[in-house]
Amino acid sequence: MENRTFAFIKTDKKLVKLFFKDINFIKGLGNYVEVHTIDQSRYIYYRTLKDLIENLPEEFMRVHNSYIVNLTNIESFEDNQLLCGNLKITVAKSYKECLLEAIGK
Repeated sequence: MENRTFAFIKTDKKLVKLFFKDINFIKGLGNYVEVHTIDQSRYIYYRTLKDLIENLPEEFMRVHNSYIVNLTNIESFEDNQLLCGNLKITVAKSYKECLLEAIGK
């Protein structure tokens, strides 16, 4: 399963199939993450952001200590703020240059 387009995550005592293209952003909550999808669903998953980013496809990028975004679902980027769905996410200074480079590709 080298070119997977989805993953199963365990949430609420069940396995849920999530397509990567449907994920807007992922918010870190300590040892848990909150996955937000384009249809406004939220899933709590037991995994750290650091752990998760290593297993996600390359269209996902960490932009803050607490956020990973799906670059394909970014609507706009202005003044260190990303608009992803209906949420504005602040981009940390340490991630900004990398983000601009990734968006430029």
